[in-house]
Amino acid sequence: MDREEKLIEKNIDLSAEFSRYIFEHPEIENEIPMDAEIVFLPDFDQELKEYNLQIGKGIEASGGKVVYVTIKSIRPKILSRIEELELHSHN
Repeated sequence: MDREEKLIEKNIDLSAEFSRYIFEHPEIENEIPMDAEIVFLPDFDQELKEYNLQIGKGIEASGGKVVYVTIKSIRPKILSRIEELELHSHN
């Protein structure tokens, strides 16, 4: 996987996380114009932030609207949402 593919993959992950965030905070959706592109600026990943800023500037230069979403931090990925379980064996 080359550099650009990795950055695109990171954006896909952030997009999924942002969708979850919007689901939990629906009031945010009202602040995003329907015709705007969303561009993520993650404070914790300078390379991705700069890459996305270039994309956003390109959209603006061609007359598009952009909403920049600065993401201050993100929790580590969790593989399972199960908090507690018990195993029972019937031998």
